[in-house]
Amino acid sequence: MSTSVTAPPAKNTAPRLRTPRKKHSPGKPKRSVLMTVLMALMVLYTVVPLIWLVINATKTQAGLGDSNGLWFAHDFALWDNIRTTFTYHDGIFGRWLLNTLLYVVLGAGGATLLAVLGGYALAKFDFPGKRGIFAVVIGAVAVPGTALAVPTFLMFSKMGLTDTPWAVIIPSLVSPFGLYLMWVFAAEAIPTELLEAARMDGASEVRTFFQVALPLLAPGIVTVLLFTTVATWNNYFLPLIMLKDPDWYPLTLGLSAWSNQAQTIGGDVIFNLVITGSLLTIIPLIAAFLFLQKYWQSGLAAGSVKE
Repeated sequence: MSTSVTAPPAKNTAPRLRTPRKKHSPGKPKRSVLMTVLMALMVLYTVVPLIWLVINATKTQAGLGDSNGLWFAHDFALWDNIRTTFTYHDGIFGRWLLNTLLYVVLGAGGATLLAVLGGYALAKFDFPGKRGIFAVVIGAVAVPGTALAVPTFLMFSKMGLTDTPWAVIIPSLVSPFGLYLMWVFAAEAIPTELLEAARMDGASEVRTFFQVALPLLAPGIVTVLLFTTVATWNNYFLPLIMLKDPDWYPLTLGLSAWSNQAQTIGGDVIFNLVITGSLLTIIPLIAAFLFLQKYWQSGLAAGSVKE
């Protein structure tokens, strides 16, 4: 009698087919309603005053009181206002504009030059006291300029420099933030190996700086130049305490004097000239930012990240 042995069922060794999980494909970023509303409010806060300034610069003195502030008047007087602004009081507005350009070219330009030289040296050279200089620069960035205006005035008055252009130009040469920005930017933008290769080829330090390092620092230079230009162009408190002669006023101080004159009883009512002058004052800054936009944006991005 034979016994048949039944073989156990063979196990299914084939791998199970798993349903593939859907990978998260990066799509459009989620929109935040709160952030959208906040950004819209910021845009309104920034653009509405500019729109108001442009609209009211087209009005006469009588039109400023007879029409809505955010809409045009019946008569378009922009070109007449510009012509009157440059001819009023023997053309003093043109003198203030030249003074402002002088302060920007010498003050902001000098501050940018010193920041580039100092930032490059601090980033690429080792010397005793470097940590102490870093602490001084950071501390100077935290100190507002208005806190130093009165001590600077007392010092300059003893030196006989008050009521002269140098009282505005010399303090403008110091830009701790520009120095710190160029320091960080030069440390990231200029490879040390590139400088060593230039030195091995026999290049002097001056030639290495101008032919190798300076082209790489161009975005940072433009960024610092814009910051110092805006700070010098909009400087008000320092010229206010340093200058008494209206012939040396910058645009900010001159327009403030016109505004005070317009509010004085018996004085000339020139609010339309104050508004037109304010519009003419901001046009060069807007043009500079639009023309150099790609340079200062790349400079900020490169200087804000450090590995």
